[in-house]
Amino acid sequence: MENGRAQFPFPYQPYNIQEQFMQALYSTLDQGKVGIFESPTGTGKSLSLICGALSWLTDYEENRRQEAAALLHDGEAALSTSTAQSSTSSSSAEPDWITDFVQKKAERDLVSKLKEEESKRKKREERLEMIRNNVQLKYAMKRKSCEDEEAFKLLQLSKEEQTEAQGDQEDEELIIAEYESDDESKTRSRYCGAEDDSDDDLVEEHVTKIYYCSRTHSQLAQFVHEVQKSPFSKDISLVTLGSRQHKTCHKSELNRNEKPHHEEGVKRKRGQAKSVCPYYKASALQQMRDDVLGTVHDIEQMLKLGRETHSCPYYATRLAVPPAQVTLPTLYSYFYLVVIIDEAHNLSDTLSCIHSAELSGAQLCRVHSQLTQYADRYKSRLKAKNLMYIKQILFVIEGLVRVLGGKVGQNPQSQTTQTGTEMLSINNFLFKAQIDNINLFKVLQRYFEKSLISRKLGGFVEKYAGLGVSLHTPSSSNKENRRTEGLNRYLQTLQSNQTDQQGSEAEKVLSASPMMQVEGFFMALTNSNSDGRVVVHRQGTLSESSVKFLLLNPAVHFAQVLKQCRAVIIAGGTMQPVSYIKSTKNKLSLCCHVIPPENILPLVLCSGPSGQELDFTFQNRDSPRMMDETGRILSNICNVVPGGVVCFFPSYEYSRRIVSHWEASGALTRLANKKKIFQEPKKANQVEQVLSEFSRCIQRCAVDAGGLSGALLFSVVGGKMSEGINFSDDLGRCVVMVGMPYPNIKSPELQEKMSYLDKHLIHSGGRSPGQALIENLCMKAVNQSIGRAIRHRGDYSSIVLCDRRYSRPATLSKLPAWIKDRTSTHTTFGPAFAALRKFFLEKKQKQV
Repeated sequence: MENGRAQFPFPYQPYNIQEQFMQALYSTLDQGKVGIFESPTGTGKSLSLICGALSWLTDYEENRRQEAAALLHDGEAALSTSTAQSSTSSSSAEPDWITDFVQKKAERDLVSKLKEEESKRKKREERLEMIRNNVQLKYAMKRKSCEDEEAFKLLQLSKEEQTEAQGDQEDEELIIAEYESDDESKTRSRYCGAEDDSDDDLVEEHVTKIYYCSRTHSQLAQFVHEVQKSPFSKDISLVTLGSRQHKTCHKSELNRNEKPHHEEGVKRKRGQAKSVCPYYKASALQQMRDDVLGTVHDIEQMLKLGRETHSCPYYATRLAVPPAQVTLPTLYSYFYLVVIIDEAHNLSDTLSCIHSAELSGAQLCRVHSQLTQYADRYKSRLKAKNLMYIKQILFVIEGLVRVLGGKVGQNPQSQTTQTGTEMLSINNFLFKAQIDNINLFKVLQRYFEKSLISRKLGGFVEKYAGLGVSLHTPSSSNKENRRTEGLNRYLQTLQSNQTDQQGSEAEKVLSASPMMQVEGFFMALTNSNSDGRVVVHRQGTLSESSVKFLLLNPAVHFAQVLKQCRAVIIAGGTMQPVSYIKSTKNKLSLCCHVIPPENILPLVLCSGPSGQELDFTFQNRDSPRMMDETGRILSNICNVVPGGVVCFFPSYEYSRRIVSHWEASGALTRLANKKKIFQEPKKANQVEQVLSEFSRCIQRCAVDAGGLSGALLFSVVGGKMSEGINFSDDLGRCVVMVGMPYPNIKSPELQEKMSYLDKHLIHSGGRSPGQALIENLCMKAVNQSIGRAIRHRGDYSSIVLCDRRYSRPATLSKLPAWIKDRTSTHTTFGPAFAALRKFFLEKKQKQV
């Protein structure tokens, strides 16, 4: 295979499909392409990604070293040759002398640069080797720690100076931060990531990197465990990144905005320093950074290491990012960068969600009140530029509230608005809000990036006229302000008790300042006018109304990743349909699966046992005949399928209606006589309990042959059990899909996306791009649901698609390749039921 590799290090003998996966991955990385890899659970996808990508990284680094060595050799040879020639040539002609000097200088500079890079590389490799061999670099650590500790203490002391007259220390820290104007930002200390390369033996060059991204921390931890099992575990430097919430050993780091607790009646001494996190020390951070680079750790292991070494994993891992070869899960902008995105079936939706933003009227009024109090409190100490930016932010917020039909300074719950939804382009929205004269780019760049204000506004209580509290009442001291906070909160509680329970829940969400959400909305409004829309929802009251930015073109943001990376790998268990993923680079698609053909039976049912055509369109699915026929299909399936059967419905509402119909007709009782029935809960905290009971029931039924044959679970497409849940082995011997879960086409957001695609994409296959989007969204949801079964090589299951529309070639083509190639369509129920019975009889005979 061109640009490939014959063998790959692997912890065991790989399957042929895994070798094909690694070869295709290696070739994609080597050629700098975009690769789309479909490899469901059970195929060893993570291990194949690790071994294939790290094999390429090892070869690539070795090739770079050889090329650099060859260039250095040629440069030194050319330099010595030119020196010899210049000594024999005549120096009478001045132009020749100048040319010779310039040429030799360029050659010397090139050789010097190559030698410097080689020296850095050797230092880095030697240091990493010493770390991996657990050599204690005490002298080097002491040499560096002296000035680091001193700088750290000075930094802390500057933050901790406070007096009672000046107010709380947190307020002073904020004001100090605010005094930095546009041109006065100073060099940060090395604790913010600016290490001194000249003093550090571990040269922090930005090496060739692989960034592995996934959806959850648990999936990243699983990836780390696979790396630890791989042949590369001893030779690779890997860093797992995460938020403070996941990587902090000391609770004070999570509560930096909270004031230290003091007993009532005890006066705080002048200059008393607040508690400092004991894990935030320079020497300990550097030691932990070395440990992280020397050995592969997951987040839990890093937390344990942090407690043992008394260092903060959050900051230590950030110091380890520059020299690391594999980083999880964030992105950087370097040419020598490979990005691997796992579980990428929702990549387009995720990009749209990340770059969309929504603000409620309650949030806007809250942040306006808090920011107004902040400006009034510190206006005498704020610089003119900072005060100007605050006024601009307040002006924009007033405009957003005005669009919703309300006014700032008044309680949003008591302000009524006309109900309705309005869709506007970005420019039209800015004109309607009368904020088109504000440069949002400058506000974001000059103020939000330099300010700690979003962290501090939570200390200000929401104040509105009419609540017995003056909107702009200046407090004589911080103590008096704290005394009134309790009263203000109590008054707000009385006000909120008059609203319904949903309103009370919304108030709980607003306990912190929504300034970060405001910043996100401002950022969204800086998108191109054609790439987004603003949806104005008016819901009767200002507090429940909202403005939402809808991103129509997620490709704009992903294009930056494609442009700045050498190669991008997009992987997932069910990547179909992939037609929506387009790129300026060459694209390679590969589907891998290790499930034998005899272990899967996908069926498309066009009619039921009584001959009723299965057409679950919105107009037909509620008919009693359709519901009765669905009950008969499930009853027949439960007769021949052992263990667990999982039935997916298009929505919670349809699931409720059809189950209620079966209960009235007696069909539910007949099903309960065959298998115990479970239903997906609406509350997320109940999912684990239902799954545990479902699993225990199936295990009991397998032992007690005279009782029920298993369990039947009613679930919902796009619900809590349609993604991330494994129904392996007896838990999912059959997955039934009732109807096709098309999205709500009447949604204004979806209609706008369809209109955008129709304008910007080419029509093909007799369907508009907007129609293709609807079908792609439907089939992505279907593929995620039916992919819950068959989770390893020895697993087996049947998949029953109940709707004649699944038989259309265009629809079948959107199924995963490993399912599509084995799917049979049946216009009548008899042959399909016979195939189902034969499938499970053969499996039963093999087990005997």
